[in-house]
Amino acid sequence: MANDEFVFGPTFEEMLNPRLIESGIRKKALKAAEKDPLDPVNLYNITWKDEKSTVRHVVLPKELTGVDANIVVMLGKHFPTGSHKVGAVYSILIEKQVNGEVHTNKHTVVCPSTGNYGIGGAWVAPRMNYKCIVVLPAEMSRERFEKIHSYGAEVIATPGCESNVKEIFDKVHELRADPKNRILEQFSEFGNYRFHYHVTGNSMIDLARQLKGENIGNGRVRAVISAMGSAGTIASGDRVKQAFTDAKIVGLEPIQCPTLYNVGFGGHRIEGIGDKHVTWIHNVMNMDYLMCIDDLDCLKGLQLIQEGTDTLVKKLGVDEKVAKGFVNTFGISAVCNILGAIKTAKLLKLGSDENVFTIATDNFDRYPSVIEKLKSEEGVMDEREAFRRTSIFLNAKLDYVLEGTARVRERWHNQKYFTWVEQQGKSVEELNALKEQEFWLGEQGKIQEIDRKIRKQRGMKN
Repeated sequence: MANDEFVFGPTFEEMLNPRLIESGIRKKALKAAEKDPLDPVNLYNITWKDEKSTVRHVVLPKELTGVDANIVVMLGKHFPTGSHKVGAVYSILIEKQVNGEVHTNKHTVVCPSTGNYGIGGAWVAPRMNYKCIVVLPAEMSRERFEKIHSYGAEVIATPGCESNVKEIFDKVHELRADPKNRILEQFSEFGNYRFHYHVTGNSMIDLARQLKGENIGNGRVRAVISAMGSAGTIASGDRVKQAFTDAKIVGLEPIQCPTLYNVGFGGHRIEGIGDKHVTWIHNVMNMDYLMCIDDLDCLKGLQLIQEGTDTLVKKLGVDEKVAKGFVNTFGISAVCNILGAIKTAKLLKLGSDENVFTIATDNFDRYPSVIEKLKSEEGVMDEREAFRRTSIFLNAKLDYVLEGTARVRERWHNQKYFTWVEQQGKSVEELNALKEQEFWLGEQGKIQEIDRKIRKQRGMKN
């Protein structure tokens, strides 16, 4: 195999600790982030950390959250493409590349997605010299399609909205018949799980300790909150629970599509989550709570944060610099995660020294058309309406909460059967293996060997 045909990026350990990247490459990557975002060296910017190796984040003001606990939001907008989903795509693709499962001269990679993962695939694959096809529901935001095209990928639009993953799978099944296509399927590929377990989870642990040094919190993570799309991000909770045994993992889904809550279904508008199935890589046997969030609250909350700076400052007393910093920082799923974090702090009755961690997957740049649609439906958000919307955060209700008891976890696990055994060809034996935490430990344990292969093949290329 001729290694000069391949492009390599960072190891998992380098994504977690970018100081380990060779200094010349790191400097070139940081410069390219602003000057040349399509340069392949930007693969080395797949990290939660900035040029000082500090995790990019915001601690939400308690004037907005209404709870004593610290709500810590790690920011995905600084990743290439403006979303951490590039990490999942890269991790899946680099694993397949070093294992000899894909070849730049032979294969086209296919990225089934409901949004950010597809955008990530459209960016990552061409940077690594692969052609890319993204399969995306037709009702996703206009900006998503524009970004995918701008990065050089082909798009196939399937019927429906965020919840219509079955239609995506059907199209992927057709594409799989062509031997030159290789599927990078985020819902079942463990590269996605490993990225968030190792890189996101350990970044949370690092940030908690950093914040303690700033007199924020006790240096621990009390809860990890994440809505499920592919259920990659929530894997960070598996790592956090190993470090802090009292930590809780809380999953979120839309009220309008309560798949894990009550085997429900339906369409919704929180782009990036609630895909009407239980993903293969979701360690449901380790999840402590499931909460549902109203999609309209997320849309209205996003508009308030984006356009209601004066209200946050004058009516709630939020620091003006902080409120202005919110503009263009969050997307719809981030607001969902924030609301879930507030509900968790209330549910667990957490105090001022305790930290609740969550994620802003992307930023506002892919949602202007969504907010314009909201305005056409709901009318103008004047000062009175903006103040009314502050209750979305301050008065978050403790409704739609389901504890992950042993029986509930088993039901969550069993729900995987319908997608993965009946539709996607997994065996019952493979399904049952997911019940045991030893299985997940085994997947975590593969990281060092994958890193060894990356370093070896990257060295051969150089």
